[in-house]
Amino acid sequence: MSEPVIHVRNLHKFFGRLHVLRDVSFDVYPREVVVIIGRSGSGKSTLLRCLNCLEEPSSGEITVDGIRVCAENGHVAREFRDAVRDIRLRTGMVFQDFNLFPHLTALENVTEAPITVKNRPREQAARVGETLLEKVGLLSKRDEYPSRLSGGQKQRVAIARALAMEPKVMLFDEPTSALDPELIGEVLDVMKNLASEGTTMIVVSHEMGFARDVADRVVYMDQGVFVEDGPPEQIFSKPTDPRTARFLQKVH
Repeated sequence: MSEPVIHVRNLHKFFGRLHVLRDVSFDVYPREVVVIIGRSGSGKSTLLRCLNCLEEPSSGEITVDGIRVCAENGHVAREFRDAVRDIRLRTGMVFQDFNLFPHLTALENVTEAPITVKNRPREQAARVGETLLEKVGLLSKRDEYPSRLSGGQKQRVAIARALAMEPKVMLFDEPTSALDPELIGEVLDVMKNLASEGTTMIVVSHEMGFARDVADRVVYMDQGVFVEDGPPEQIFSKPTDPRTARFLQKVH
């Protein structure tokens, strides 16, 4: 078996006295789609933010594409500080509230990071950006500002923006939760296409149909721990932990 793209061991995260992540350990392999489900406040989003170092782990070890970060006593250890930037370059993050730059067009939102972070020539970044906007079905909106886009269109631009950095893994933090019901499908379709192309993905989502149809593995998370981790047919049909079963009864 190939080496995991993401390797996490004994990850803890505290916010003051609040113990949000409790000794989390898991691996994600190339081309895998892992969907994390669970109640609000169970630590799902905090886990994603720790994976790309938007939040500093309190203790534990995170390795992304061979780049390792260790934390202790509430902070990333000094000798690993330089690795944080390298991990961020390898993880594409899509947030639930889009986080597009309002003063930039759709194309400019997609090309900004490759130009400023990776020093790509503007013309090259624009060609790649147009290809990615076409991939998410929005090339015709290349010159529109976010204020003129629907929620679903904004989220698809955000996906194109994350892909523009050529990440090794895509992290989706409840990407449809801020969308009107009729717009959810267009975002999920883009994500399904990415999965079919072999994109490594970790998705925090309440979309159980997506988890059932697209995930290689589904993780049920509760109170900062991985309660159950398995293929979707097992998690949804024969959960082994009563906490998973109770959760699924409420959301179905």
